[in-house]
Amino acid sequence: MPQQLAGSLRSGTGEIVYSDASEHRPECSARAARGVVELLAVLGHQGLDPVSAASVSASQLRALYVLEHSRSINVRTLSDTLGLAPSSVSRLCDRLQRLGFVERIPSSASRREVELRLTNLGKSYLNDLRTRHEAALVEVISSMAPATRAALVEGLAGFRRAADGLAPGLQGLPSKERA
Repeated sequence: MPQQLAGSLRSGTGEIVYSDASEHRPECSARAARGVVELLAVLGHQGLDPVSAASVSASQLRALYVLEHSRSINVRTLSDTLGLAPSSVSRLCDRLQRLGFVERIPSSASRREVELRLTNLGKSYLNDLRTRHEAALVEVISSMAPATRAALVEGLAGFRRAADGLAPGLQGLPSKERA
């Protein structure tokens, strides 16, 4: 099934273009990575209940990841991290709070602020999402040759190091492998 899906995503119109391995231009690597990201988004949502899959938007999911890696954070800091207007982040958090994924608590630093925290239900949602994504990844990666898997791990580690170097203060993205 993933092979059929991979074949259906084509460049410009979603195609994944794998260039000659001897070509090392950043644009070619970026194009291939973009295609894989799009494929992962599709694979990660296969077999999901359409209602639950649609319950959290991409921006809300990004907020959940940030909150997961912060003890507590205020709306302004979350807004800065996500690159969104504070009013948009406040509405986004309203929805996440209604879903039971986020709680607002009075700030210990200022009576005028509230802190946002991920609830146990929010943590459970992210864990379930990761489990589904990892299952989709395992299905594809298990069909790869061991040397190709090793190259994938090495390439992804290099990508992570480069991303950390460009945005060392970036919150919300796991920096270590999860067990």
